[in-house]
Amino acid sequence: MRIGIGLPAAVPGSDPTAIGDWAAASEARGFHSLAVIDRLVYDNLDPLVALAAAAARTERIELLTTVLNTGYRRNPIVLAKQIDSLERLSGGRLTVGLGMGGWPEDYAVSEVSLAGRGAAFESALAAMRTVWRGEVSGASGPVPALPPGRPGVLLAGVVPAGFARAAALSDGWVAPSFGRQALHAGIEAVHREWSRARRPGRPRVVVERYFCLGPGAAEIAEAYVKHYYGAEYVEQIRPDILADESHLRNEIDHLTEAGADDLLLFPSTGALEQIDLLAEALGGFVG
Repeated sequence: MRIGIGLPAAVPGSDPTAIGDWAAASEARGFHSLAVIDRLVYDNLDPLVALAAAAARTERIELLTTVLNTGYRRNPIVLAKQIDSLERLSGGRLTVGLGMGGWPEDYAVSEVSLAGRGAAFESALAAMRTVWRGEVSGASGPVPALPPGRPGVLLAGVVPAGFARAAALSDGWVAPSFGRQALHAGIEAVHREWSRARRPGRPRVVVERYFCLGPGAAEIAEAYVKHYYGAEYVEQIRPDILADESHLRNEIDHLTEAGADDLLLFPSTGALEQIDLLAEALGGFVG
């Protein structure tokens, strides 16, 4: 299993100017990828901006959005150009996990309806790919095409249409951040839809978990997820919060057996020492 680490771009109170340091240290410690999550009405950095800062301080590590919410971003051509720019700036290291976004306030402030999100999402993805294939042209010629299959694309979703969409239109599936039952059912569904679509190979399955290590880790992590998701979700999320080495290693074993390809570990604090604590706890999995 490949192990990635999240940027603290959505941890309130974190120093945004430290994103580059976090990215460089994560690459130096051998993590496979750097990831960001996305909200609009929240104390976080825009995910593509955060990854651009990370790209400037790294050379090899994969960059992921898990996920970038596209539903309330009205112009898919503009979004495609932003993604194209980050892919080029990073030297071809970007994988965009895309989703519709489920926070009603994000849609409300964008004056976009929650209705009809599925069809709108598919239309937006098709439009973005015309940019990446070099099919959008103007008076000075086309936007240059990216290499075939770039950027990498993964899709999120936890309903039958979402699993079918991920299998038919992307390289794989981004699983929810918590819930073992949802994970197992989703992996089974995505593989089934992948076969139904007669895709070669197998879908990439990316799983996220929140972590914190060191003194007071469980309390820090729980306070963060409570702030991010709301108090009503804490009981559901708590079993999947990784706050000690034993739980971390057991979760890796479980996710490997379940069929996950990547585990992205999102921090609950922006403290840089979390990178070293995590790398040391992982031992042979990193570096």
